Amino acid sequence: MRDVAGKQTGTAGHAGHAVHKKKSGGAFNRETVREVQHYTDRLFRFRTTRDPHFRFVSGQFAMIGLEVEGKPLLRAYSMASANYEDDLEFFSIKVPDGPLTSRLQYLKVGDTVLVGRKPTGTLVQPNLLHGKRLYMFSTGTGVAPFSAILKDPEVYDLYDKLILVHGCREVAELQYGVDTVATARANEFFGDIVTEKLIHYPTVTREAYVHQGRITDLIESGKLFADIGQPPLNPDEDRVMICGSPELLRDLVGMLEARGFREGSGGDPASYVIEKAFAEA
Repeated sequence: MRDVAGKQTGTAGHAGHAVHKKKSGGAFNRETVREVQHYTDRLFRFRTTRDPHFRFVSGQFAMIGLEVEGKPLLRAYSMASANYEDDLEFFSIKVPDGPLTSRLQYLKVGDTVLVGRKPTGTLVQPNLLHGKRLYMFSTGTGVAPFSAILKDPEVYDLYDKLILVHGCREVAELQYGVDTVATARANEFFGDIVTEKLIHYPTVTREAYVHQGRITDLIESGKLFADIGQPPLNPDEDRVMICGSPELLRDLVGMLEARGFREGSGGDPASYVIEKAFAEA
């Protein structure tokens, strides 16, 4: 995703076009901000309270936002928290002149955030056929839905390996994903299986780092698979989720379909899914 300055941003977790909607008393929960953490001048996360009746499937998103001049100003944000946690967590880009994100970046503990009561999204397990390996390809804040998925113990029962590939421009932008993986591996109930099955592959394009290069280039060259000790992508065994920039979605979908992968949906599960709730800021 590119903002108006041409900078890369993420996806539903992240930011589609801001939308003003009329007040609808039953459409939103009013949640209180409990924690805010800024990673860079472009990225931050925040946690809010969670209405006890709000339920979601790992990988889904909801419309969230702020009340501005008496009306909700909203964007699609993936839930980055696990579906069993008491709080909700969101990972966001900061767009200086973005209608919503320019305001969200100044959130403080105690502020109120609107959270839509009807979560939805395509990055859910029922949209995929059974497979041996689950690849989660993301750029920027597109890692948000995968943060929820990799903290869901039920997902580990479905695959031999889960591979989280997170691409950013700079090393500092990888920190949210690094923290999320560390949290999952340290979980007292299922951390052992996370450590056994989860492979984390962060990569950057503009700085020196242990892994460097665009995700698509790493796939085409075979370096990704050599680095993680797994075979090349195979539609018979591998399942793929993609959440990131429009360029990533376009290029990866082309690469997958050339290899025989087919997009899945709720009524027709297949070998890959993408997050479609995405628009430029």
